[in-house]
Amino acid sequence: MPPRPPQPDPGREPALDRLARAAYSLSAADARLRGRATRTPGALSLTHARALRALAENGPLSIRELAAATETTPPGATQLVNGLVSAGYVTREQTPGRKAVAVALTAKGQERHDERQAALQRDLDAALADYDTRSLDSAAEVLRQLTAIYDRL
Repeated sequence: MPPRPPQPDPGREPALDRLARAAYSLSAADARLRGRATRTPGALSLTHARALRALAENGPLSIRELAAATETTPPGATQLVNGLVSAGYVTREQTPGRKAVAVALTAKGQERHDERQAALQRDLDAALADYDTRSLDSAAEVLRQLTAIYDRL
């Protein structure tokens, strides 16, 4: 007798719907965070935080490099840098021998990055304490796949 083909999982479609709804909620939370970042001194959007992290990890970057690191466009990165300069978190420095300017963290920017990273780590650790490394890695892969799907839409 040949093996039976796998039966479709009746819970898969509802589970995928719950995942899609959770992804939309995450996107809405990011929009709320962006709104707070424009109205509240010291608040950082996820894009601001990615920029500070990229600069903390890599040192000074050109606008083009920062755009790549923050997954935005060079004009978007310029606007982002304008806000970070106003907040005192970064400076623009002329690169010797090049037309491009380099964006660098200030001491205040490094401190803000360190504070935000510590708070994020604390919150992630507390909220996800019941998840093992394998589950967290699976969740990260799901988020990467959602990113790819959204980029194709």
